[in-house]
Amino acid sequence: MSSEESTEKKDNEHPDSETIKKMLPLRMTSTVVRGFGRGSTDLGIPTANLDRLAIKVLGGTDHKLTFDDLPCGIYWGFCRIGDNTDTVGDGATVYKTAVSIGYNPTYNNKEKTIEPHLIAPPKDTRRHASSCGETLMGEFYDKPIRLSVVGYLRPELPFEGLEKLVEAIKNDIVNAEQLGDSDSADVMQERTWVASEATES
Repeated sequence: MSSEESTEKKDNEHPDSETIKKMLPLRMTSTVVRGFGRGSTDLGIPTANLDRLAIKVLGGTDHKLTFDDLPCGIYWGFCRIGDNTDTVGDGATVYKTAVSIGYNPTYNNKEKTIEPHLIAPPKDTRRHASSCGETLMGEFYDKPIRLSVVGYLRPELPFEGLEKLVEAIKNDIVNAEQLGDSDSADVMQERTWVASEATES
């Protein structure tokens, strides 16, 4: 890829907030893969990373979107891991989620990732079990994952130090929890889709 093509691709991945909002919601299915491990070890905010090779983008205003087309940023939405036939675990449970799509500029990643942090309900024992007081669940590697990216929170930004990064993510989680409580028809529709086994948008 030439430097000009690379620059154009990066620009396409970072549209303005109004353009992003017009693209939402985005519905995706994939499987969970092992990431860098930073969410758990460095930050205390574990994520369930989507396998980019298995991802299918099922929703959005442009149904031809690919993984590389997905706009970078921090979002909120709903997520479910496993399926309704699981006899072990909570494959039927839909969680609110704060989602990072992009390159994690604080770490200067070279590869784009999609990393949802699942938010357990307030009274769930896992809700404040991590080292920084956020949700801590078990490992989900190789399990199917359904994700609806419902709303845009902010651009991805580089932070000076992990403390500021953690503070920003914790604020994202608060916003994701509040927005996920909406009973609007659009929000409820996305929650319903995540709870289903639908293979089309």
